[in-house]
Amino acid sequence: MLKHLKTLSGHQNPVYALANSDDDNTFFSAGNDKGVVEWSLETMAFVKVKMPVQSSVYYLHYYNNQLFVGERSGAFSVYDVKEDKVIARVNAHTKPIFNIQVVKSKNELLTTGEDGSVAVWSLSDFSEIFRFQAAYDTVRAIAISPDETEIAFGCKDHLIKIYNLADYSIKQNLDSHTLPVTSLAYHPSGKYLISGSRDAQLKIWNLPSYELAQTIPAHMFGIYGIAFHPTLPYFATASQDKSIKLWDAENFKLYKILSLEKGEFGHSHSVNKIIWSNEGKHLISTGDDKKVIIWGLD
Repeated sequence: MLKHLKTLSGHQNPVYALANSDDDNTFFSAGNDKGVVEWSLETMAFVKVKMPVQSSVYYLHYYNNQLFVGERSGAFSVYDVKEDKVIARVNAHTKPIFNIQVVKSKNELLTTGEDGSVAVWSLSDFSEIFRFQAAYDTVRAIAISPDETEIAFGCKDHLIKIYNLADYSIKQNLDSHTLPVTSLAYHPSGKYLISGSRDAQLKIWNLPSYELAQTIPAHMFGIYGIAFHPTLPYFATASQDKSIKLWDAENFKLYKILSLEKGEFGHSHSVNKIIWSNEGKHLISTGDDKKVIIWGLD
């Protein structure tokens, strides 16, 4: 299923963020050190430090040749990959930014984080359009439904809050986790929403009813990432328990555990982020051990 291909070193501190580019051969990482790093999937090697940063980076998001860099300072930068330079820097929040997403149908950018507010920005000029308070404390995760009609926020107060994307009105609160919600993902067809929490549980919410269909004791500690494969019926989860797990997206059967306990390769500390490469041949993971690991799907 998944096998270790390469461990990339070079970061000096924990890594929190990963993002693909449009190019199948390039991805980016960033964390608690001084820059955003570009890597090659073709050579499985360091390419260059793409840009310096003024504070730790907690989130990277790539869209339309632009890399959005969310910082601990509460600011985000916009790096134009074609122009090879930073084209904007916005002091968006008073506290760290933990998530950034694009609403393609509305040409909007969303940022959120430790202050619990969600800011909506124009992708044309990065001006602020709207801002609302989704929670009184940290919002860690954002997931946008495949049809872009709704958006889910994972909150520190254990709630998942569903909003209408048309007007950012509240639609539903989902209350089942016992600790902060740290990861969210919609099934690619939109038939369910999956949530992960510091309570180590995965919860499957049927759509459009929002009925809790299943609770899976998936990990030993907090679940920091959920990533659906771009074409195959799998999803992967990443955890503070140092493991990555591969699951069946239809029946939630566990296929594979990637960890030092189960094999020769894995992370020695918390796994903070996972992404699939655009074409789905690779899973990329990173975490507190400062390493970036590339796994191959066979």
